[in-house]
Amino acid sequence: MVESPKAIADKKKAAEKKKRKQTAPEKQAKQSDKRRLRNKAVLTRLNNILKKLRSLKTRQEAEAFLPKVYSALDKARKQGLLHARNASRHKSRLTLAVKKLA
Repeated sequence: MVESPKAIADKKKAAEKKKRKQTAPEKQAKQSDKRRLRNKAVLTRLNNILKKLRSLKTRQEAEAFLPKVYSALDKARKQGLLHARNASRHKSRLTLAVKKLA
């Protein structure tokens, strides 16, 4: 069976589309999506840890859990998701809250 000139042209276009280089905005969009997902995962983990700390009832449990919270805050700060002062303020306030527990 002989292919029509239109079918041949369509195949050429499809092949050219596959070879086409990625444009800068497309690359930027892909990078932004990757970063957004990575940042969201870190912040979700941080928020879950903070919720868990706030739900603890005894002072011993909370004091034992504080290093995990500090670590999560420091990681978020290091990745640029939290400002340094923001992370420091969180740590200070959480420490005071733990000290108030019975």
